[in-house]
Amino acid sequence: MKQTGQFTSKHRLTVLTTVAILAFAPNAFVAEKLEKESLKLGFIKLTDMAPLAVALEKGYFEDEGLSVQLEAQANWKVLLDRVVSGELDGAHMLATLPFGTAIGYGTKADIVSAFTLTLNGDAITVSNEVWKQMKPQIPVKDGKLVHPIKADTLKPLLEKYKAAGKPFNMAMTFPVGTHNMKLRYWLAAGGIKPGYYAAPQDTSGQIDAEAMLSVTPPPQMPSTMDSGTIVGYCVGEPWNQQAVFKGIGVPVISDYELMKNSAEKIFGVNKAWADKNPNTHKAVIKALIRASMWLDAESNKNRNEGVEMLSQKQYVGADYEVLANSMNGSFEYEKGDKRDLPDFNVFFRHNGSYPYYSDAIWSLTQMRRWGQINEYKTDAWYSEIAKQVYRPDVYMAAAKALIAEGKAKATDFPADNETGIKAPSADFIDGVTFDASKPNDYLAKFAIGLKGKQKVVGGQVVD
Repeated sequence: MKQTGQFTSKHRLTVLTTVAILAFAPNAFVAEKLEKESLKLGFIKLTDMAPLAVALEKGYFEDEGLSVQLEAQANWKVLLDRVVSGELDGAHMLATLPFGTAIGYGTKADIVSAFTLTLNGDAITVSNEVWKQMKPQIPVKDGKLVHPIKADTLKPLLEKYKAAGKPFNMAMTFPVGTHNMKLRYWLAAGGIKPGYYAAPQDTSGQIDAEAMLSVTPPPQMPSTMDSGTIVGYCVGEPWNQQAVFKGIGVPVISDYELMKNSAEKIFGVNKAWADKNPNTHKAVIKALIRASMWLDAESNKNRNEGVEMLSQKQYVGADYEVLANSMNGSFEYEKGDKRDLPDFNVFFRHNGSYPYYSDAIWSLTQMRRWGQINEYKTDAWYSEIAKQVYRPDVYMAAAKALIAEGKAKATDFPADNETGIKAPSADFIDGVTFDASKPNDYLAKFAIGLKGKQKVVGGQVVD
């Protein structure tokens, strides 16, 4: 006769063991498959490191069986070197950075990325003195300055600097960084030469320059401008809004206005690390996807909580009000001129976290445009390098695992037939259409910049 409601000691042990296994199944199941459980990940103190902070604070890394330590780095060079050496398992990186390592510009290394941390999130800021002289050139409509503000408003000022024999010094964060490419794009779109590189002999980037660009670490930019060493800079937040709050400068254009929804930061790892730790890599991407979804959920309803996280000293450490000024869907330009900019920071919507090959190709075209790639490359080469660095296969594997676990929906992600190449777009300040399938045709459209077989030799552009 079948017994009910009674268990022998053996049955009790079996049930208790089963319950224990089920209770810890998600972490235990993942943990036993991970090649490495304890990770150290690097970042720079910028608001777009947010998915890393959220993944840690909300327990998403822990859900994947990962014990993660986040560590702020002094600058992008130190961060890159530590990823290459293995001191860091991975890091928050400039979207263009792994392409510099792929071609051996500065540091030769194989960095791969399966995740875009953010779209947009940068701005270009100028000193109060520069702003005072730019402002009269800017059109006004309905009592407000017309945006986006173009770089040709700087031309009268550049003439004054040239006549006085003074360099017009501006800063960016890293030679093969997004801030460098965006600042150069803005200047050139306004008819101002930002200078060429002549790799490998000349790495100044100031050949034939009308505006002199050099490197300054992000947190130091406001104070460096305040000291008069530079007159403007391109950087991510909160260092543009910090200039507004301190009353030392004015952000003149956001990168969303400059080039809509461009990849700004990625999560990068050493390729050797990715090959050795595929399950761990996927687990990290799963956690970051969940963090990005949380940041963009329901019209940014979680952003205030996210800003509170970022304001902590171990992350960005800026005042809550400064961080919130851009993270909550608005952006302040001249003091008091606060405008809606809901997509200034995009973490997940618009397929923002997917690693598109076309974003990679755009980065490479700008490196070619300014001489960091000083030789002609075929269209096929751009595509090959993009596929060498970006790993949408890892991203989609992580996405499908989250769907299977009920933590995401298939409609949250690109379709299985996604090519990784976005449709041609003219969402740039100069209206030039970028078609990732034709990078050389794209380069040929610019009045300023290398194109075709041109290269920089002996300080001159030659055909």
